[in-house]
Amino acid sequence: MRRKRDGSAVNSYLLRRPIQRWSPVFLLPMAAAFCIGFVWPFLHGIFLSFCKFKTTSKWTWVGISNYLKAFQDESFVYSFWHTALFAMVSLLLINVLAFAVAYALTQGLRGTNLFRTVFFMPNLIGGIVLGYIWSMIFDGVLSRYGTSILLNGRLGFWGLIILMCWQQIGYMMIIYIAGLQAVPEDMLEAARIDGASAWQTLWKVTIPNVMPSITICTFLTLTNSFKLFDQNLALTGGQPYIINPDGTSIHTTEMLALNIYNTFYGQAANARGVAQAKAVLFFVLVAGIGLIQLYATRRKEVQQ
Repeated sequence: MRRKRDGSAVNSYLLRRPIQRWSPVFLLPMAAAFCIGFVWPFLHGIFLSFCKFKTTSKWTWVGISNYLKAFQDESFVYSFWHTALFAMVSLLLINVLAFAVAYALTQGLRGTNLFRTVFFMPNLIGGIVLGYIWSMIFDGVLSRYGTSILLNGRLGFWGLIILMCWQQIGYMMIIYIAGLQAVPEDMLEAARIDGASAWQTLWKVTIPNVMPSITICTFLTLTNSFKLFDQNLALTGGQPYIINPDGTSIHTTEMLALNIYNTFYGQAANARGVAQAKAVLFFVLVAGIGLIQLYATRRKEVQQ
């Protein structure tokens, strides 16, 4: 019997050798595409953030002056705090509502599959289309009160929150449902035997076991909120505007991504280096916040 097991192990090893031998054939094209499509443009973009340029082939080295101009840009600073507030509010609302919907749909309700489909469908709509749809909805409602989402920065902010929640809740709900279904049934049964209430079971058993799903959903919601662009462009376009005494303007509903876009294409051609510096700062900000969030939430995950 031992000789037979050894023979099968040798045969298994020999079968794996052709796969290992040909693996570079499949890995190298993907690695090359990644380097050409991401690594090289990313590194070139970092280089251009230290240059003054009109086209990427004609540049002049200016050092850190683009970064200094970016920090001195009042609209960029305003967009940063506006985006940070938006990310925190949407993070809270999306994850609380998505978890509540997922928890309700895992309690044996009738029509669960139908509800899952209905809640997930908004995520299939493109951001630009979604922005225009909600723009028409808000205009139809707010016109009765003599105002518009483009005339009130506070209405624009909450309009973006509603749009983001409507699009993202269904997607996060699917992830939470998968996490809830993976909670060990023996833990839930032990909690019921010990006399724990439904609320105690939720906080002491269910949520700690769903922490991997919470980590994923928090990361996706946070990064998607900071990177929001197409919905912002279609719904408000940054309006309304505030004109400063020096002639510059602040777009009260402009997110960071839209601010970078407007700097690159909406201002003079010599501002493209500043826009590229803003893009690098934007990447560092989103990557840093994402890594900190992953580290903080993964420490609370329960090892099953």
